[in-house]
Amino acid sequence: MVSIAYMVAGLSSRFGGKIKALTKIGPNQETLIELSLNRAINAGFNKIIFIVGPSTQEAFKEYFGTRYKGIPIEYALQSFNKELREKPWGTTDAICSASHLIDEPCLVCTGDDLYSEETFNTLFNHAKSENTNATVGYPLIDHLPEEGLVNRGIFHIEDDFVISSDEIKEVSRENHQEKGLSHDTPANIGIFLIQKETLNKINQILNEFKETHKDNKIIECYLNVELGNLVKNQLAKIKYYKGKGQLLGLTNPEDEQIVREALKANI
Repeated sequence: MVSIAYMVAGLSSRFGGKIKALTKIGPNQETLIELSLNRAINAGFNKIIFIVGPSTQEAFKEYFGTRYKGIPIEYALQSFNKELREKPWGTTDAICSASHLIDEPCLVCTGDDLYSEETFNTLFNHAKSENTNATVGYPLIDHLPEEGLVNRGIFHIEDDFVISSDEIKEVSRENHQEKGLSHDTPANIGIFLIQKETLNKINQILNEFKETHKDNKIIECYLNVELGNLVKNQLAKIKYYKGKGQLLGLTNPEDEQIVREALKANI
């Protein structure tokens, strides 16, 4: 069994406070996450986990229930103490929220991106044939908006393996070279195939992170950074694959039409 876990715990203020993953955007009114699930299931993934938050769990359970196209669905709740924190602890906390449901290789990804069929096929095949972790990345320039500043995960690659990973803040098309980045710098797209042994190590890292930063209300523990730290300490290996196929996603309201048109063009 190879599971897939979607991080869908939050509402997006930039998207009008809606759940981007449940936006009906497909040619037959499929939601974004249904389109993603269809591709994942076709690749071979046979267990679904939704990492939900207090504001999204009811909507997902009502929409999907306990099965999708015969594949079992389980739910993990990512929550935080609002008296002590202003936001959740980040993507590391998201996957660790689901660790009690995972005993097999697990693909963790975002629910507001539509990854290509090639991406799902590549990572499923890796899970069936290798015992290392894996990820897919795209050139940075393909993963930057036309306008505005964003945070981006950046990979450093050697012999097709990740040797380190950083989170670079406030990157744009205009300033990325000033930050030492090029158009072709490998960028994280929020998707990782994680082995159970590595997930156990990440859990320990998160617990230590929370204790160290217990008085910081906004700091986040980034999954790509912590995986990179495990690699640097020779505690994990991450195979890197260059992305193939189109990567689509929803960030701002105007992205809806862009994604719809792109999907129509590929029918």
